[in-house]
Amino acid sequence: MGEAILLNMFRLNRLILNSVSTRSSTLLSPQLGSHESSLPLLPSHHLAHRTCTRFLDIYQLGNKQAVEKERARLADEMNRGYFADMAEFKQHGGKIAMANKIIIPAMAAVKFPTLEVNYSDGRSLKLPISSHGNEAGTSKLDIPKASLLCLSFRASSQPMIDSWSKPFFDAFSDSKNAQLYQVSFVDSWFLSLSPMKRLLLRLMKKSKPDGKNAVQRQTVYSFGDNYYFRKELKILNLLTGYIFLLDKYGRIRWQGFGLATEEELASLLSSTTLLLEEK
Repeated sequence: MGEAILLNMFRLNRLILNSVSTRSSTLLSPQLGSHESSLPLLPSHHLAHRTCTRFLDIYQLGNKQAVEKERARLADEMNRGYFADMAEFKQHGGKIAMANKIIIPAMAAVKFPTLEVNYSDGRSLKLPISSHGNEAGTSKLDIPKASLLCLSFRASSQPMIDSWSKPFFDAFSDSKNAQLYQVSFVDSWFLSLSPMKRLLLRLMKKSKPDGKNAVQRQTVYSFGDNYYFRKELKILNLLTGYIFLLDKYGRIRWQGFGLATEEELASLLSSTTLLLEEK
């Protein structure tokens, strides 16, 4: 009975996708600029992501745990969609909560979930860069004491990201122990296909660290499904920006949302200074 329900839901998902496949999609990253107009018509990333980004493998249909997990996910995504995000955004303008006023104690801090990202030149990287499970070729000297990760799921959140990242960069541009990553998420299954992914990365502006400054500021991109990543960080509204300050162990020591206020920026900068002073 459960298998029949899932199969019917999958057929409905395919029907919904076919009905929207002729609609054009606006690319998520503002870095695309004038290249957007040269791309072919693409499926709507909002609807496609909410309806059929994932399907259970055939062999999993007999796996009760996998079926229940997928059923819970479908119910979750049906209850929380683009229009719910938009209605909430109109109420608070992306400020879903105030940032931490003080640094989160190390004993209470949680680990930032592993996230694979790509540079515009195709190189891949796993974030966070930390002393726990750092990638091969990364020495202890390369591990930053403080990393600011700015997460953007929709292009509308870019001004919010800039309100945090620019003051951070200006304040710590001479520090070799600080890094800044701006992560843009491309969650459309179609745009995450290998040929489209390569095309998008070629169209992105080359993201290299600024050679004139010690701090590493890098723009990277995450492709594909990010549901469980968002679940770990309790991210619901995709229209706002999310800011995480991590220590050298990859733990979240401070968090902000939406547009930065002067008080919140002062808190971010003071928390970063404390991390840089840690032994």
